[in-house]
Amino acid sequence: MDTVDMTKEELTKLITKLVIENMKKQDQRIHLGVSNRHVHLDRADMNILFGINSELTNKKDLGQPGQFAAEEVVTMLGPKGEIERVRILGPLRSKTQIEISASDGRKLGINAPLRESGLTENTPGVELIGPAGKVHKDMGVIVSLRHIHMTPKDALSAGVKDGQRVSVQVGDKTKRGAILQNVLIRISDRYALEMHIDVDEALALGVGNGDYAEIVE
Repeated sequence: MDTVDMTKEELTKLITKLVIENMKKQDQRIHLGVSNRHVHLDRADMNILFGINSELTNKKDLGQPGQFAAEEVVTMLGPKGEIERVRILGPLRSKTQIEISASDGRKLGINAPLRESGLTENTPGVELIGPAGKVHKDMGVIVSLRHIHMTPKDALSAGVKDGQRVSVQVGDKTKRGAILQNVLIRISDRYALEMHIDVDEALALGVGNGDYAEIVE
């Protein structure tokens, strides 16, 4: 159809389509963030582990706005072993959550399920040991489902929706790179564009912080 014969509505749709396609071509790469084992604490557990009214100390800002790695660390104790100096991530949350890799789970002696952040029902627990006390958590340990943080604008550019699962090319195609499936899309105006995978995945793919990924489906 010649553009001269198009209605105003048809022309608007065509322009919108071309703009979105151009946005995709301009910025298809997504920054990778490799997530090591860490703990998100609530206020009650912070008080027990580090003292009443204690506060987290910002050691390093993370890729997501307002998120940081704290100076504070704990020991994680499971049925078969322990892991020392596990970093706390701030700020404090409404509920304590412990994120580990599958390899960490074998060392601790627990079988942590693959879950989206926040979904901690029917998960195993561990004991957390801090300088001021210890806390036994009956649940809250997960292996975080790989995911991509996006703003609404990023999502429009990529043509995806919140909660959607996509396939993503990660790493060098000529080396250890691979296409990862079931990558969760998480959208909020509080996010920055970044894909999170854990240490086990990063080692298998030969990638690290500063590398890039690209949605292929």
